[in-house]
Amino acid sequence: MPFETSPPQGLMTVEAVEKALNRSRASVYRYANTNPEILNPPYDPRRLNPELRVNKDDPLLFHPNEVARFAQDVLGIKQVTIEVQQPPETVTHELLQAILAELKSIHQTLKQQ
Repeated sequence: MPFETSPPQGLMTVEAVEKALNRSRASVYRYANTNPEILNPPYDPRRLNPELRVNKDDPLLFHPNEVARFAQDVLGIKQVTIEVQQPPETVTHELLQAILAELKSIHQTLKQQ
């Protein structure tokens, strides 16, 4: 069963870039500065540069400023507004928060003894 995670706070997934640029998924991948032989190719001002990846299987993530720069400089979109929204809370996140609260309670109890 695959484990799905949300992107690090503030970074955009390919899907978010699709919506922001009003382009298809295929065109976002065509714009992206990727190379099958090089994990993190050098910066290319004519391409959409993703964040650095540790593994070739890591998903492409983009900084909102890079998406805005690409939209203005390369696509020629005059008015660019990139809005990054917090992902909805997941059951896993809620469970981790409950565990953290319980650990804090245990810690406090142990300190008082």
